[in-house]
Amino acid sequence: MKANQKIFITGASSGIGAAMAIEYAKRGSILGLAARRKEKLEQIAQACLDQGANHVETYSLDVTDADLSEKTAKEFMELGEKGIDIVVANAGVAISDRLSKGESSRINHVLNTNILGVTNTIIPFIPKMKEQKQGKCVIVSSLAGFNPMPYFGGYSASKVAVRMLGDSWRKTLLKHNIQFTTICPGFIKSEMTDVNEFHMLFLMETDVAAKKMLRAIDVGKKTYILPWQWRVLINLKLFKLAQKLLA
Repeated sequence: MKANQKIFITGASSGIGAAMAIEYAKRGSILGLAARRKEKLEQIAQACLDQGANHVETYSLDVTDADLSEKTAKEFMELGEKGIDIVVANAGVAISDRLSKGESSRINHVLNTNILGVTNTIIPFIPKMKEQKQGKCVIVSSLAGFNPMPYFGGYSASKVAVRMLGDSWRKTLLKHNIQFTTICPGFIKSEMTDVNEFHMLFLMETDVAAKKMLRAIDVGKKTYILPWQWRVLINLKLFKLAQKLLA
């Protein structure tokens, strides 16, 4: 593994993004951490430095802002030794559609954040990766991308969309030695899942999940589903049965 890897992560102020940042910090990485909540982001940055990060740069960023996303990517790539090793498009939201309200604002917010947030995050790094002839792109999708969740149509649709983007881009950029890993978590303990009032099957601790995700990226997994139990259920076509267990 290259020393002082330059790694950019969105949605890094909590949950999966923060946990991945801390795990990469333990490897002595140079980190670019982006999120909307600057104060929480600074706390994660300090935790990363405490864990051994070589350098941490924080960016206040709304990933739906294409211009700011491009500017931020360029700033990070110019930092220190120019370039980029890994970019993780993790920022996302999970809120219900509220179809009965007759308003599209909530579902549009989900689609914009979860889909355009990925394109705005990943694409600015691609020209440099092509120039380098190497790079790793990580898209955080969801188990919801394999089967529609009632009340969360926008969320499910967005996670299918970004999984398809990853699959397409992987084939498109294979000749440039650019790796795409799409991560599809089940229930991972975070602020996002803490609000759920239903039983979350196979709930996994965030730090455990982050370690597994990093290993999947290291070995070049194309699509990585976790926890492992969900891989079994999907492969056996028992996903609908599992959903009934959650009801």
